[in-house]
Amino acid sequence: MGSETLRLWDPLVRLFHWSLAGVFVANYFFTEAGESWHVWLGYYALAWIPVRVLWGFVGTPAARWADFWPTRARLAEHLRALESGRPYHRLGHSPLGALVMILMMACMSGLGVSGFLMKEVDYFWGSDALEALHESLADVLLVLVCLHLAAASIESVRLRENLLLSMITGRRRKP
Repeated sequence: MGSETLRLWDPLVRLFHWSLAGVFVANYFFTEAGESWHVWLGYYALAWIPVRVLWGFVGTPAARWADFWPTRARLAEHLRALESGRPYHRLGHSPLGALVMILMMACMSGLGVSGFLMKEVDYFWGSDALEALHESLADVLLVLVCLHLAAASIESVRLRENLLLSMITGRRRKP
C-alpha cells in the first residue's frame, strides 16, 4: 500500500456515523429512559436513518448501497479470505462490515419506532411488551457496536491502516 490518500467517506456519511454513535452512547449509558434528553436524542437518531438510506442511492460512490451491499457472493468471498488468513482489502465497507452496519441501522430504527410508540401513542403507553422489545433492541445494538469496534480494531492491525482515523478524516490510503 502506498502512502497517498484519497477521499472516501463524505461529510454526510461521517456525520451520520458519529451522530448515531454519540446518540447510542448517550442514551445507553448516560440518560434515563423516558427523560427528555433520551427521547429527543432518539428522535434525532431516527431522523438520520431515512437520510442515510436515501444517500445510499444518490450519494458518493462509497456511500451507495450498490457499492457494498452484502450479497451472498461478496460475503462468501470475504469469509474465504478470513478463513485463509488473507487480508481482504476494500476501500469501502467490507461485506461483513456492511452486514453489521445494516443490522445496526435496523436496530436503531426499531429503537426509534418503539420509543416513539411508547411515548407518543396512547395505545402503547405502559406496554411491557414494547418496553421489553425496546430494551432488547438496545442490548442487541450494544453487542453489534462492540463487534463493530472489535472488527475495526482487528482489521486496522491486519491491514496496517487506521480505520478509525479514516472515519474522522474521510480519507484512506490508496491501494
